Amino acid sequence: MYRTLFSLVLSKLDPERAHHLAFLVIRALPAVGLGGLVRRFTAPDPSLAVEALGLRFDSPFGVAAGFDKDGEAVLGLGDLGFGHVEVGTITAIAQPGNEKPRLFRLIPDRAVINRMGFNNRGAGVAANRLLRVVRGRRRRPVLGVNIGKSRVVAVEDATADYLTSARALAPVADYLVVNVSSPNTPGLRGLQELELLAPLLRAVKEVAGEKPLLVKIAPDLTDEQVERIAGLVVELGLAGIIATNTTIARDGLSTDPAVVEAAGAGGLSGAPLAERSLAVLRLIRASVPAELCVISVGGVETAEDVQERLDAGATLVQGYTAFLYRGPLWARQINRGLLRLRRPLVEA
Repeated sequence: MYRTLFSLVLSKLDPERAHHLAFLVIRALPAVGLGGLVRRFTAPDPSLAVEALGLRFDSPFGVAAGFDKDGEAVLGLGDLGFGHVEVGTITAIAQPGNEKPRLFRLIPDRAVINRMGFNNRGAGVAANRLLRVVRGRRRRPVLGVNIGKSRVVAVEDATADYLTSARALAPVADYLVVNVSSPNTPGLRGLQELELLAPLLRAVKEVAGEKPLLVKIAPDLTDEQVERIAGLVVELGLAGIIATNTTIARDGLSTDPAVVEAAGAGGLSGAPLAERSLAVLRLIRASVPAELCVISVGGVETAEDVQERLDAGATLVQGYTAFLYRGPLWARQINRGLLRLRRPLVEA
């Protein structure tokens, strides 16, 4: 039914407007008292629970950063069956993001191009909102907080900017993520160079204290760069790596090249990213200790996709783009599918 609705109605709406409308509904679930009722239908089976980062995740599958930029729908997303919600990317200074239009569908590829530009209300506002979530008595998913560089801050001042966000948000996060891999903030990806990344991560780790700290990397790094960052993460004692963010590549797309060109610059996400994301996962897992948390994201759409990432060494898996194409019961589909895939193993 959702695919028909998407084809006839949602695909005709501006993508950002369609996202906003869906977001309002998800955010409203607990507010209008429907969260508990929905959760009876969507809650993951207890056998899917995962222990990682010193936390218990009801499911290995969660929402990647980008869907809930300001932490407004954490409870509603949990009600839909996601085991964790990573909010953000949040910056120290509130910013509107890039000019619209900035979100584009590539429907034949089940993909999206975005150049949102970290639109958010700032770390202080998010911290106050998330404090109410974590102090509330209501059941909630594991909460990750993804932080990035404010656009108005020069690259040479990035560390101080990240520390402002970390001080505000680490106390309300279950885990914290340093995002140095979005293609939509000028100069940000340059922070993946080791001589810049090492002092940044070291400083944020000190501020984060006992809170698990991870770094999110781009799929466009070379294999050697990936291995070197993995080594740095181990050396600094970080809790893990998230791989990967969106890509600037446009190879092998089925969408009309004119449509792709018209969309312009930005990060590509969705099905076309799957092959590289899986390759980076395998590269990282071969380079780090088994206990290091590796969260795989990029091109995940089905339960089979999620299980493939877990089999390849992912501790947890995240998705976002397929939410657009699969609809509000996507997490339920994934969780039920994982259970179905594992039952033959249990019965054997």
